[in-house]
Amino acid sequence: MVPGTNDGETTATGGRLRVVQLGGSAVLLAIALTAGSLAVGALRDDGGTTVAAAPSAMSPALLSSGDLDASISSLQAHLRSQPKDFGGWATLGLAYVEQARTKGDPSRYPQADKALKRSLELKAGNEQALAGRAALAAARHDFADALKYADRTLKQNPYNERALSSRIDALVELGRYADAAKAADTADSRKPGIPVFTRYAYVHELRGDVTTAKRVLKQAFASASTPGDVAYVATQLGQLAWNQGEYKEALNHYARALAADEDYLPALEGRARAQAASGDEKEAVRGLENVVARYPLPGPLVELGELYAERGDQDRADDQFALVDAWTALARANGVNADLDTALAAADHGDKKAALRAARAEWDRRHTVHTADALAWALHVNGEDEEALPYARRATATGYRNASFLYHRGVIERATGHEKDARTHLEAALKLNPGFSTLGAGEARKALKNLEAAK
Repeated sequence: MVPGTNDGETTATGGRLRVVQLGGSAVLLAIALTAGSLAVGALRDDGGTTVAAAPSAMSPALLSSGDLDASISSLQAHLRSQPKDFGGWATLGLAYVEQARTKGDPSRYPQADKALKRSLELKAGNEQALAGRAALAAARHDFADALKYADRTLKQNPYNERALSSRIDALVELGRYADAAKAADTADSRKPGIPVFTRYAYVHELRGDVTTAKRVLKQAFASASTPGDVAYVATQLGQLAWNQGEYKEALNHYARALAADEDYLPALEGRARAQAASGDEKEAVRGLENVVARYPLPGPLVELGELYAERGDQDRADDQFALVDAWTALARANGVNADLDTALAAADHGDKKAALRAARAEWDRRHTVHTADALAWALHVNGEDEEALPYARRATATGYRNASFLYHRGVIERATGHEKDARTHLEAALKLNPGFSTLGAGEARKALKNLEAAK
């Protein structure tokens, strides 16, 4: 137990994060990732649009070490001379998955698939390749397959960190929160470390327990020893602060992340969002331009487009929104389910009917708070507010302090005649994070003004 903590608190001791039982019952955790993204780093939900990605199943140190491309080249050379090395093929497959995520390039996924299949051909059912298949399936948003491969891996080795991580992520994204809670406890008991700690913190944030989330992340940060781990955890602290509207604190955390790795994409993107929310629009635009020039993912593209629109440059804004469509097409061509990305971006900046089709398709696959929010908003922009309202309420049911969710719910409540509830949730969104979205925050203020005028 960490000195100064009491029984019943979440503690990190001996490198392990534990849930101490209260009154004979373990504190339940529920995990939810936004997802939707191929996003690099942990899952996030920024500014009304999400860039989807589960936390990396591989070490964050590898993710941002700067050596991934060199490692892949070395692996390729090794496999040319040792083509029957099944472990080498599995490692190459995992490296391609990470390369796809970090570069925002879905075309790497077919390469990963081929490498992992080759490994399994050389040694059927080998643990490394099965864990790689779980990670690849999760990256492609095929969470049923991710769970299947994670379970197969864990039957061989219950302590496989990648499989433990992929299992949590898959259960989360399938909306099986009670099972995900148990999986998180299991991962903590079997393979403690920063990947588990950061997931654990996000679980508490999702349930509205920001205090515990912050404490756990700070404990994780204190244990970070490599530049990759420092950047990874500092970015999670920055995201947590940003979600609470604490922009100065967020910027401090992002600065720590970038001091460890100046090219760490989630920190660069997070810093730009915090700058935009703080009123430093010029630096925010510059930062996001830098991000999308290298990694044109939906989240930063939408945020940059909205900043351009705010400045009156609609042509450049439209260019960014068009790039989202191009990315979505590329993702789908390489086996990635991009329906959540499509629904979120298209609802505000594209084909509204396509947004609704995508949101319904995603809801048919999995019932999470993020898919509930996406479906609610897609229904709203298509004029189906009565149908949207139950989904908006479901999206906010866990206690997750998410300003975008609150904003969406408030707008839908206003449209369905629940004016008191609408004021409550619009005010809550702006109080929590007044700069949560370049577009959404302004619309929330307008809606509140109109509600007051109608009294």
